[in-house]
Amino acid sequence: MFINLALNALDAMPNGGKLTIRVQKRRRNIIVRVQDSGCGIKPETGRQVFEPFFTTKEPGHGTGLGLAVSYSIVQKHGGSIDFNSTVGQGTVFTVQIPIAHRPPDGQS
Repeated sequence: MFINLALNALDAMPNGGKLTIRVQKRRRNIIVRVQDSGCGIKPETGRQVFEPFFTTKEPGHGTGLGLAVSYSIVQKHGGSIDFNSTVGQGTVFTVQIPIAHRPPDGQS
């Protein structure tokens, strides 16, 4: 899922740019931000990015499943994924996943 976010960010910067991945712990969650300095996502497109088979890529360069699958994975782990984007300046995807605490093996 994180590789997909990074690859999408790289695709948004065909002439180069800056990709930043930040990870932090906040209370009982891990927060991961994947930020690019790419072309950004248009507001009318943004409403659809997590829908299966939606893509803005040229035919043969994407199935439109990456963000839909990423969304599903995060949801199944009790987390959330969203984004903030400015056309011409870039996008930040933020993934928040709860930290699972398990007792050591052999203890219940």
